[in-house]
Amino acid sequence: MPIDPIELSRELIAFNTINPPGNELSCIRHLEKILSDSGLETSLQNFAPDRANLVARIGGVGRNPPLCFTGHVDTVPLGSAPWSVDPFAGEIIDGKMYGRGSTDMKCGVAAFVAAIGNMTAQLEGTSGAILVITAGEEIGCEGAFHLARAGILGPAGAIIVAEPTSNAALVGHKGALWLRLTLKGTTAHGSMPHLGINAAYKAARVITALETFQFNVAPHRYLGSPTLNVGTVHAGLNVNSVPDLAEIGVDIRSIPGLDHSRIREHLKAELGEDVSLETIVDVGAVWTDPSLSWISGVYGIVRDVTGEEAGSEPRTAPYFTDASALTPALGNPPTIILGPGEAAKAHQTDEYCSVQRIREASDIYARLAAKWSERSE
Repeated sequence: MPIDPIELSRELIAFNTINPPGNELSCIRHLEKILSDSGLETSLQNFAPDRANLVARIGGVGRNPPLCFTGHVDTVPLGSAPWSVDPFAGEIIDGKMYGRGSTDMKCGVAAFVAAIGNMTAQLEGTSGAILVITAGEEIGCEGAFHLARAGILGPAGAIIVAEPTSNAALVGHKGALWLRLTLKGTTAHGSMPHLGINAAYKAARVITALETFQFNVAPHRYLGSPTLNVGTVHAGLNVNSVPDLAEIGVDIRSIPGLDHSRIREHLKAELGEDVSLETIVDVGAVWTDPSLSWISGVYGIVRDVTGEEAGSEPRTAPYFTDASALTPALGNPPTIILGPGEAAKAHQTDEYCSVQRIREASDIYARLAAKWSERSE
């Protein structure tokens, strides 16, 4: 029986894979059975209790490496605002499927699983496809980096990341470097502050320096300039004590060619030895030359399915994806981000994905896989 991407989307939304803690294993096993029953060779890669990645393959005998589809099944928490629908029901209202992870990005995973699972006979004896379905993406691509370190993926000829783009083909995204800056002081009674060293004051001076920090690199033509944001500040335990510890959370978004170790060294030189830097998330930027013939072919298929033109300028994503880990691990092939979700609805209360976009995405993925397989004949 063919795999219905709409029904599969609802099945995936029903799994509570909020990260932390993730608990993606049951969802991953569900997908493994579907793909195995469809004729793909599957491999479950556990990396923590109740957490695993799934790698599935079909074909792989052509002259070219396989086409890779990838997506993650973990989601962010529900948030504090109440939902108007059950976040795990996949309810369809006015052509929109609601649920946590619908747009980011279980509907995208369902779309490519259905596409490839329904065409295994066509892909056998060709370069085929590899599906990489990960856990732990939301807090730094944990699952994808586990696969990259394991060295089990082999090469891919091109990668499609099914993150939310409303089915537009995007050719890159910025990297992310999240840092925890720590400053230490000496505690004292709040009535005698001269006996202590106030870590909060140190933090204030560092924050002022961060506000005017310059990366001293030329902007990327399409991804723009790197950015820095102070997202969190914590100091002190009670109002009547001098705080002896302060922590600052910094979110840096980088561009291709800007090495993260260089950023850390630059910050250390600017802020001084009194500041301790700890890396929380370190994922690189991704960029594919939009003039490549494969990219042109992707644009053409998207236009044929959706009726929407790619536009005169290449488009990029504001968020990072598992491609930061997987593109280097798979041999640095051309990489696009293309999925049915609505980027603006990601992580939102009452998150949804257009049912029409899910069907379009599955059609796009099937056409991309079919066209790729023709190259190996």
